[in-house]
Amino acid sequence: MTGVGVFPVRAELPARTGREAEVWARLDGVVDPELDETVTALNFVTRAEVDADGRVHVEFRLPTYWCAANFAFLMADDMRVAVGALPWVRGVSVRLGEHMYADTINEGLEHGRSFQETFGAEADGDLDALRRTFLLKAFQRRQKALLDALIEMGLTPAAIVALRVADLTGLPFDGPARALAARYLERRDVIGPVAEDGPAFLDVDGVPLDPVTLPTYLRGLRRVGINAEFNSALCKGLLSARFDTETPFVRRSRTAQTIA
Repeated sequence: MTGVGVFPVRAELPARTGREAEVWARLDGVVDPELDETVTALNFVTRAEVDADGRVHVEFRLPTYWCAANFAFLMADDMRVAVGALPWVRGVSVRLGEHMYADTINEGLEHGRSFQETFGAEADGDLDALRRTFLLKAFQRRQKALLDALIEMGLTPAAIVALRVADLTGLPFDGPARALAARYLERRDVIGPVAEDGPAFLDVDGVPLDPVTLPTYLRGLRRVGINAEFNSALCKGLLSARFDTETPFVRRSRTAQTIA
């Protein structure tokens, strides 16, 4: 019975196991290119199931009905590639829901088309160029977070810019700083090949940082970080308002219970 004063009760999900757990682990590595946060942490993915034939079915949503088509397509394609890399997967279906371009994007994905092939003359820019643009911004945000932590630890600008890549795994970091270093190193190769004896910190043009100009450089990075933090908060707020992400998600195959 439903009515005034009657609310759905959402049961807790059982722990994921087996192949389903492997799929979610792969999705955990796919990021929103603009926010540099995973599609799972952002609550974009609403379904990821494996059928008896080894095919994976993924469904996702975005904060608004009009989120940029190139971002949506890029994330969908990244999910398809990530899950498809599992050796047992025989096919991957990724579908976007409740979006103004959902039908177009889903049809393009189903037929293995590129973004340009899917949207034709409407395609705005190259996805590889877009991906690199946001990888560079992610690199800058992660670098800024690590540099701030090193300064907080008492390292001087001269000591910071003298660090090599290998030093980042050998410094006496505490837990949070160690995580920041590992996260930064995940994006370090965006600038170019990473050598253990190479400089730990370069700008986006591949130029080693200068201790004299480091404070000015950091101010520039903070502007990038502020913009990203604003966009992240806005997207999460819009998604929560649109889909009620505060309540734990329950897959559609599980029937909601009700209480009077």
